[in-house]
Amino acid sequence: MHVPFFQVDAFTTARFRGNPAAVMLLEEYLPDAELQTIAAENNLSETAFLVRDGEDYRIRWFTPALEVPLCGHATLASAAVVMQRLERDRRRVVFHSASGPLPVTRENERYVMNFPARPADSMPTPPGFADALGAEPVEVFVNAHNYMILLSSAKVVRELTPDLVAVAHIDRPGIIVTAAGDDGFDCVSRYFAPAKGIPEDPVTGGAHCMLVPYWSRRLGKMEIRAYQASARGGELSCRALGDRVELGGACVFYLEGKAEI
Repeated sequence: MHVPFFQVDAFTTARFRGNPAAVMLLEEYLPDAELQTIAAENNLSETAFLVRDGEDYRIRWFTPALEVPLCGHATLASAAVVMQRLERDRRRVVFHSASGPLPVTRENERYVMNFPARPADSMPTPPGFADALGAEPVEVFVNAHNYMILLSSAKVVRELTPDLVAVAHIDRPGIIVTAAGDDGFDCVSRYFAPAKGIPEDPVTGGAHCMLVPYWSRRLGKMEIRAYQASARGGELSCRALGDRVELGGACVFYLEGKAEI
């Protein structure tokens, strides 16, 4: 069976930056084990599988190791595929997912996603965190999805070299590290998720569902300009909307064709 395949760099205006995602269009979902095998073969941080559902699409996301309930960059990439390749006159699409309906709107060359916010609670620093991170946390926050660690400066975030073996054994799928921004950004972050098969994710929409409510409250502003300081790097324009967040960014196509599965 041959299926349409796209590889798209998300949250960037420059090819080979941002976060690459695979987007594959299916007539119906294959068994979970087959979807997981395909995602492992693609060997990108996420593969999005789309199935047409009336005027909308169903979407599922797989890392090379497991299925996840929400993924930002692969949703952004999927929106670019729908509105730049499949339906060129379209300006809005809704993806139905494990996290509910996810509307995405096209604004010129940028896409704006509307995602559920993921607020977090403050907690004492767990034992071993400083050693695992290689830096002393200023504050620690947690929700059902991730830990978020506030560090002392953007420089510390950028230069961090965590012990990924130790991070993989922490009792959440991933760790966000963040600090007040530099170079005109409101905040800077990185995201480590070795337990999900992603040592470091280049740019992470789901992490910003946790970051945006925090930085919006701390800075007293609804609109947040965010930078994820991975080796590839990525920029997000964000807005806090109570129990939702808007995450905006551009996409660049790298590869398109057919996959034989």
